[in-house]
Amino acid sequence: MRCSFLVIFLMLFHSTISDDLIQQYCKKAADHEPSLNYDFCVSTIEANPKSHSADLATLTAIVLDLAGAKVTSINSHIQELKKDPKIDQPALQDYEEVYSDATGSMQEATNSFKAKNYESTLNTLSAALNAPDHTCETGFQERKVVSPLKKEDNDFT
Repeated sequence: MRCSFLVIFLMLFHSTISDDLIQQYCKKAADHEPSLNYDFCVSTIEANPKSHSADLATLTAIVLDLAGAKVTSINSHIQELKKDPKIDQPALQDYEEVYSDATGSMQEATNSFKAKNYESTLNTLSAALNAPDHTCETGFQERKVVSPLKKEDNDFT
């Protein structure tokens, strides 16, 4: 899931959105973030049964949970890749550090959201979402090899 739309979602938190909340949200997010696929956004959110009767706050909590689950999944994949001798381990170290930090950031963002501290939520999410884009691929690019986590990294950021 392209998680960068979380930031957009939270910026829209105070705006009024009526019927078809998920579709309207995904349309606004996709209009603002060209790399976000509208259909993917809708299907990902609608896969959660709670989303069909959700208000905006509940929908935001669902999206935060999805992003947190993605970080956990990426961290698990990193641990598996660390066992593979064919993977460039120093380059993988960048991923491990960034996504380890992202785990804490996602928890902090969720706690800030629950406390209705939306500015802190946005700041924490921005940091968590931007770090992989700027850090993770560099080690693999410098070694002129394709990152084994490129898709997961793209899905998260």
